[in-house]
Amino acid sequence: MDIQQFFSALWDDYVAMTPQAQQIQDAFVADGETIVNDHVAFRTFDRGPITLSALEPHLLALGYTRFAPYDFREKKLRAFGYLPPSPDMPRVFLSELKCHELSERAQSIIDGLVSQISPDAATQPSVLWSGRLWDAPTFEQYQRLMEESEYAAWLSIIGLRANHFTISVNALTRHDTLDKVLTRVEALGLGINPAGGRIKGSPEVLLEQASTLADRQTFTFAGGEQHEIATCYYEFARRYPDADGKLYQGFVAASADKIFESTHLTESSDTGQDSPREHSTP
Repeated sequence: MDIQQFFSALWDDYVAMTPQAQQIQDAFVADGETIVNDHVAFRTFDRGPITLSALEPHLLALGYTRFAPYDFREKKLRAFGYLPPSPDMPRVFLSELKCHELSERAQSIIDGLVSQISPDAATQPSVLWSGRLWDAPTFEQYQRLMEESEYAAWLSIIGLRANHFTISVNALTRHDTLDKVLTRVEALGLGINPAGGRIKGSPEVLLEQASTLADRQTFTFAGGEQHEIATCYYEFARRYPDADGKLYQGFVAASADKIFESTHLTESSDTGQDSPREHSTP
């Protein structure tokens, strides 16, 4: 599988979970813009056959190289950024949950999920858009994970797939600032993640980021209970040149920390505080 096929398969799975992404992309293309993907991000557990170290070889096989490590102490996550083999390809951000930092009860739930994964699940790159590789948890288990880690709860029902793609604002012409991008997105009736401010980062840290609030779909949990759950979101990034005049290639941990919250803030929230959005379907 070549890198174009890889991202095409990822995109097809992503837009099935995130219809707003196609809506946003179509709107910008209609405005005469060319869409360039800045980066794609994944979430996983640090247990079982789908750990970060098990998934990383698929990126390396495509020509990616590790760029920088990141640690999110409050969210109990570790991550790496990866640079593509050519500058016209997207970067990748791969994170995993440090499960041992959760309670024994939460770890037991996660162990029950990952124990269902085939030992050879990660041998093909398609694992990165395979979705849930285990039976759906009960809604009670989902809620229990949510109490300790929204990331864990999200992963338990959504599974392994790109949780966001990212439009490069640097490649836009009419909407060449994040303010203009967000105004256009809101005109489509879509909400913006307010955690840490509508725009996270600054020219001083060489990266500005913003994101939508995640799309939502109804999922059936073990036992037949159905609930509407946040799925995936679309991000927007503008990079600035460093002291050497080269465009910044990394990620800003403080901003990424708030971008994670795109999957668990309410559309009406304007405080930047966490507010889970799980609701039963009628």
